[in-house]
Amino acid sequence: MRKAELRKTMLQRRRALSVDEVAVRSLRIADLFFRHFPLQAGQTVHVFLPIVKNNEVNTWPIIERLRLEHPEVRVVVPVTDAAQNVLTHHHLTEESVLVENAWGIPEPKDAQIVHAHEVDLVLIPLLAFDRYGHRVGYGKGFYDRFLADCRPDVVKVGLSLEPPVEQIADPNEFDVPLDFAITPVGVWPEAIP
Repeated sequence: MRKAELRKTMLQRRRALSVDEVAVRSLRIADLFFRHFPLQAGQTVHVFLPIVKNNEVNTWPIIERLRLEHPEVRVVVPVTDAAQNVLTHHHLTEESVLVENAWGIPEPKDAQIVHAHEVDLVLIPLLAFDRYGHRVGYGKGFYDRFLADCRPDVVKVGLSLEPPVEQIADPNEFDVPLDFAITPVGVWPEAIP
């Protein structure tokens, strides 16, 4: 299936989910993240903040657990720079003041900037992904540009409310593939201990 068709189909499927179903699936994803991805002191983890109206994976359980169980891990979140068509990255603390942008994404105001090359692991929002690590988002390319600026060894983990599709028919040369993806029922590739 092509990206445009997948985007449309997955947005419709996601809109059909109840708030409770998104919450249950998000908690399963959070549990699988902590079970399969050991964290170390000094790491920087980049986490997207969910667009609630779009029924995105709720990442707040991950953030709260990082704060409680891994205070030595720095949590960084994106801020959208629509004028430059890029993401900037900011340290999220308990004191951070969040303001919703035009798309309904909560973003920290006046938070410390963190450069992409400092990030060790990125949690990436997905509408869909395939068994080859190709992914479909909203189609603006923000994450492709961000991931291209990261170190080559950054770990790229997609979070998806749905299982993988067999194959995305039209990946392009600028697409940065996933290393892993977490769904409510498991981690792709399945070989992860």
